[in-house]
Amino acid sequence: MPGIYFDHSATTPVRPEVYEAMEPFLREHFGNPSSFHAFGRTARQALDEAREKVAQLINASPAEIVFTSGGTEAINTAITGVARSLASQGRHIITCAVEHHASLDTCRALAGEGFQVTVLPVDRHGRVDSGELREAITDGTILINIMHANNEVGTIMPVEEIGAMARERGIVFHCDAVQSAGKVPLDVNGLNVDLLSLSAHKFNGPKGAGALYVRKATPWQPLMHGGAQERARRAGTENVAGIVGLGRASELAGRDMAGEAARCRVLRDRLINGMLAGLEDVVLTGHPDKRLPMHASFCFAGVEGEAVLLGLDVKGIAASSGSACTSGAMDPSYVLMAMGLDTAVARGSMRFTLGMENTEAEIDYCLREIGPIVARLRSMSPLAGHC
Repeated sequence: MPGIYFDHSATTPVRPEVYEAMEPFLREHFGNPSSFHAFGRTARQALDEAREKVAQLINASPAEIVFTSGGTEAINTAITGVARSLASQGRHIITCAVEHHASLDTCRALAGEGFQVTVLPVDRHGRVDSGELREAITDGTILINIMHANNEVGTIMPVEEIGAMARERGIVFHCDAVQSAGKVPLDVNGLNVDLLSLSAHKFNGPKGAGALYVRKATPWQPLMHGGAQERARRAGTENVAGIVGLGRASELAGRDMAGEAARCRVLRDRLINGMLAGLEDVVLTGHPDKRLPMHASFCFAGVEGEAVLLGLDVKGIAASSGSACTSGAMDPSYVLMAMGLDTAVARGSMRFTLGMENTEAEIDYCLREIGPIVARLRSMSPLAGHC
């Protein structure tokens, strides 16, 4: 059973309906949306319609949606834009240890500009403690940056509670929802967020298109300069075809979300239960309940995750490893280290993320194939004696 894709947190296939919506804007409707002629007006109308669809997905106003090139730009824009806008009022930012590098590296860059960054720890499930966050707030805190769901272990953060705390103290709150938008319900008002980032290619839209929600009256500055596009909030000619795809993907995700989440949850639990019952020395990472419905992540003690990944690839199964190759050395995941996992165990991390095309037969095939792969690797691994 070759060609099984369990890596939907990395990217997702573009739905046929999304491709069909995009194609005319790659061919006959090629106008620049800033132009005043008919070609430009057609493109402008397409942007307006997409903006409404994205806004509807997260219960926002269309005027609060700023189109970007994806999640990374949206996150950078949110964090840097708020920090520089409010620098005269305070220079303290709060984030947490398991944020995506788009957040952590942006905060580190701001630290180089003189901002103070508090990086909160997480518990063994990868969740921030709201009480610790409250204690970290100072009179100079201008921004709280906490993700909605972790990309590596799928844990969902207590965002609504954090947002209420931020609102109570008058602190701007940005939420990276790149992994959860289009997969679980998001209501920017219920979550009490001031800014929220999302990316089309994480929910069956195209790569290169994303959005930043900015609540009306939120203080921030644009990251991109050089044009008046997006109401002077993001310079540069818009990726019309990509944004049309983002809009259509948002529309479809909103329509199908409940049923798809329920279906994926059944598959996810089948995978988790089968993995824990069928293999020894396997650790489920992330929160057991408060996790994305299509996300399962594990650590296989005594092996390298990359080796398991390659073994699965040979069998036609695409997944991902939580480890990162840096400076020629295999380093365990910083997310798992922050969660307190043993280094030797963390090296065996694997992530399986499901999508609309996956089936029970594919789950069962994976469960049949992964056991012998892990057993063979353990028989050869010097790590096996230390787990």
